[in-house]
Amino acid sequence: MTLAPEQEGRPAPGRSFPVADQWAPAFDAVPRSLFLPDLVWAHDMATGTSRPVDRTSDEAGWLEAAAADIPIVTQWDDGAHHGTAPGTVPTSSASQPSLVASMLDRLQAEPGMRVIEQGTGTGWNAALLAHRLGDANVTTIEIDPQVAAYARTRLHAAGYRPRTVCGDGVLGHPDGAPYDRTIATYGLRDIPRAWIEQTRPGGMILAPFGTHYSNADALVRLTVNTDGTATGPFLQQVEFMKMRSQRLTWPAPPPAGGTVIETTTAHALPPHGKFDPFPFAAGLRLRDVTRAVQVHDDGARTLWLYSLTVPAWAAGTFRDGHDVHHVRQYGGRRLWDDFERTLTWWQRAGEPGVERLGLTVTPTGWHAWLDDPDQPI
Repeated sequence: MTLAPEQEGRPAPGRSFPVADQWAPAFDAVPRSLFLPDLVWAHDMATGTSRPVDRTSDEAGWLEAAAADIPIVTQWDDGAHHGTAPGTVPTSSASQPSLVASMLDRLQAEPGMRVIEQGTGTGWNAALLAHRLGDANVTTIEIDPQVAAYARTRLHAAGYRPRTVCGDGVLGHPDGAPYDRTIATYGLRDIPRAWIEQTRPGGMILAPFGTHYSNADALVRLTVNTDGTATGPFLQQVEFMKMRSQRLTWPAPPPAGGTVIETTTAHALPPHGKFDPFPFAAGLRLRDVTRAVQVHDDGARTLWLYSLTVPAWAAGTFRDGHDVHHVRQYGGRRLWDDFERTLTWWQRAGEPGVERLGLTVTPTGWHAWLDDPDQPI
């Protein structure tokens, strides 16, 4: 699934979403409907639900969904799902068109440049790239054999023949390197080293990046440096299906026994909605931590924190109208202490959103920064 806050700009006549002038001919020539299977699931972003739409029984509804500015699910549960009802986890989709247009514009790819796309999906994005840049300049990689075969068929039917590779995107595709641009259509928790090595110095990587603290991502545009590092700003918050090898695995419950430390906090709980600024920023400091928010019948909310590396958890229960809130923590890491330090940092920094944050990737890992690469978080 690919979701984003409301896009800026105005749609062109006859189009329900904005497109930069240089990409308008591609979008006019390559409608999304050419790449959708007969059975799809239209996603309602207001409710977070998906409904089946079958072209064989409702062609008008199918065409309406194909043209709408919404994400459309095309696969559930890595292909193990059957039937028309939605599956458990969406695992392939045709992205929200306004987000596709925004990402292509931000990729800054010009005719003559070589681009590799990580995550072919339906093939629509690859066709848009091929229309503007030429088949020979586009490589696209898809890990799922069934999805890759479908995309190749639809690309050929539409008259496009970019290099379509079935393989693990984490390895990139060295045969076509070096690339001027790398673009990912799934969420990442680490930037694969191969992507930096296969993108030329001065080239760019555009990818949805985030942490396990939140399911949300933010688009980051990294410029590759001659020293093997890459750095750049976050651009906007989004939510993508995650790279299969980087999905969140919930930790096992800590063993019974041990001491639960009970304390209090005077901090208020910052908003923890999908695109609220604190959860994304917090995840850049709270490494290897995930969380859940529990809403109680009486309106109280408990923020649960779980370590992904050592047996440890913490829970803070917040009640409206109270100045002091109950906190418990357990295990080999004092997660609530880490949370308090992160919250204090965020507030003292002026409660920054993604537009003030950036990322630097080195051969040994990554670190985030505030306002400038010389100010690591």
